Amino acid sequence: MRRRVTTLLGVHASELPSTAVGAGRRFLGGATLLLRGVRLYVRSPGLMLLGVIPALISGAIFLTAYALLVFFVDDLAAAATPFADDWATTPRSAVRVVAGLAFLGLGGLLTVLTFTAVTLVIGDPFYEKISERVERRYGGTPDEVEVPFWPSLRRSAADSLRLVALAALFGLPLFAAGFIPLVGQTVVPVIGAAVGGWLLAVELTGAPFSRRGKRLPHRRAALKADRPTALGFGVAVFVCFLIPLGAVLLMPAAVAGATLLARRSLGQPITEG
Repeated sequence: MRRRVTTLLGVHASELPSTAVGAGRRFLGGATLLLRGVRLYVRSPGLMLLGVIPALISGAIFLTAYALLVFFVDDLAAAATPFADDWATTPRSAVRVVAGLAFLGLGGLLTVLTFTAVTLVIGDPFYEKISERVERRYGGTPDEVEVPFWPSLRRSAADSLRLVALAALFGLPLFAAGFIPLVGQTVVPVIGAAVGGWLLAVELTGAPFSRRGKRLPHRRAALKADRPTALGFGVAVFVCFLIPLGAVLLMPAAVAGATLLARRSLGQPITEG
């Protein structure tokens, strides 16, 4: 039966494990691009200072916003579950804990993605410089297109707004699924990390693609060609950004790693000659 099903799908049963292993290796390879970005970042103290300043500004804003969400999460959970007002204490508390976790999960997803979008806009000149230095280290940018600062900033802001809107679109059904016991606390966070990771990969690679005259649709298409690698990088960044101060400290490294991801997705070298 298994042979018949896999034959109908066009894949022989013996190929399935190797396919999964190959995707797993590419996923881990994508995650290591963030580590390589960290190494590049640490070797350049000047870049560290440049990259941290805009991240500190937006980080202070978004940490305060998330702290307020944590402070008011009990009230939000109660407002979202009025049907439980007359329940016994134990089931009412259980439902509201689940609701609170759903609010915190959605808030975490939107906070990470919005923080990244705002930080990239605030620190556009700084992160552009980091990305350019990474490009020069690995052979430069073929067919580089000169884009004036203000049009580039407007395009970057517009692309970021579209990606944040997309995150909200995905986040709402994930928020609703977060109310499902067990599934909401196990499967939903994994899906949320995958969605957030993909959107981060698309968002962070904006500068190197724009430098080549490629817009958001080109970026998505290039990253989709090796989705496991892009997901590996994006999920690693997403998880690190959830750590307190992780987003502030690792934002420049994420930009450096995203430049390597962009080069790899475009078939350009990411090893030093």
